[in-house]
Amino acid sequence: MYIDLEALIHDGFLAKPELSKPHVLPPNRVNYQRARRFRGPLLRKAFERFCANAQGLDSSNFNQFLTEQRYWLDDFALFCVFAKKFRTHSWNNWPSNIRKRKSGALHDAGNAFKDDLVFIKFLQFIFFTQWFKLKSYLNGLGIGLIGDVPLFVGHQSSDVWANQKYFRLKNDGAKKFVAGVPPDYYCPEGQLWGNPLYNWSVMQKDGFKWWIQRFRHMMMLFDVVRLDHFIGFHRCWEIRAESKTAKNGRFRKTPGRALFQKLKTLLGDLPIIAEDLGIVVPEVYTLRDDFQLPGMRVLQFGFGNDRTANYHLPFSYTPNSVVYTGTHDNNTVVGWYDEAKKDLKKKAKTYNFERIHAYLGVKRTDIHWEMIREAMKSVANLCIFPVQDILGLDGSARMNVPGTTKGNWRWRMQDSRLGNRLARRLKKETQTFNRLP
Repeated sequence: MYIDLEALIHDGFLAKPELSKPHVLPPNRVNYQRARRFRGPLLRKAFERFCANAQGLDSSNFNQFLTEQRYWLDDFALFCVFAKKFRTHSWNNWPSNIRKRKSGALHDAGNAFKDDLVFIKFLQFIFFTQWFKLKSYLNGLGIGLIGDVPLFVGHQSSDVWANQKYFRLKNDGAKKFVAGVPPDYYCPEGQLWGNPLYNWSVMQKDGFKWWIQRFRHMMMLFDVVRLDHFIGFHRCWEIRAESKTAKNGRFRKTPGRALFQKLKTLLGDLPIIAEDLGIVVPEVYTLRDDFQLPGMRVLQFGFGNDRTANYHLPFSYTPNSVVYTGTHDNNTVVGWYDEAKKDLKKKAKTYNFERIHAYLGVKRTDIHWEMIREAMKSVANLCIFPVQDILGLDGSARMNVPGTTKGNWRWRMQDSRLGNRLARRLKKETQTFNRLP
């Protein structure tokens, strides 16, 4: 989905007339289904030409990629092949010899699906080649990339199928315990995420091998990574897999300190942002600070009515922190302002609308810039703004609504939205508050 097809023209694997773009409306929304139908045949065609090329699969770069990424790539390719063959990603429903990863069954599959496996690896090779070209270009301009590392992974994934001993599963591979968070101010039922929980004792006995590989991979891709659900490195909310809500669970301690100490020993200073939001106990902040990791502040949260609101307003910030106007899980600033105004009319208490006006003192048309300015003039070392807030877009441009599974991650920015006028405004604000590197 993220391969640049136009770059494949430059590489000689596609012809320009083959890339007549499909008619997709509206232009600011992604149609993933249509994109897959359009891309599938073109990528297969590029692969055939790659194989027919004089260098073809003897390409030293491709072979080097296969060798360096073998620790995850072989299992990933097999997982994709089996998911297609058995028409399900639920690997615990596959034949037992494959579910249990019997060496004979995997070897036979490698021979039977050789072309399909090479195609999958080719796609990964193309993506990572393009990614590192992009990263090198950006780094040359003094621009860094921040990536995201979710704490948990999906059960229906090659991660779990290939590393079953590291997860708390039943004998048949089904989930035994799942992740989530307990009920709170925003979610009376709690949040039932459904990801399998880690078998931390096995991971620790194995020297955290799986985590070390994961961090090394992500730090190769990015200059800094944001650790999602950082509180889970101190304790996780454990819920039985058959539960319908997250209410009936319990906290279980996790060996995050031992993990970070191992990572620091092997990798040096950790370029990590700790997403320390949620029900946070003092031990989480201690863990974060002991490893000198910056935590997160979200300006929108500063204008709620819960007890944590003040923590997210600039007068409470410390230098070693990262401030966001909002994250991918929040509404846009303009959309958030609209929600707060409706909340006031309904006499609800989710938002503190009076505080918004007293603190910011602006109208709706300027609310996004004022929030950006508040972040910039704070003592936080780093400010991050969703591009929707820079553009001043309303709630229709929201990226994600937590707890929902449809319609998310579809907004996209059109090239025409960015221009010199906006660049000048950003430059002015950056210089005013000395936010230069």
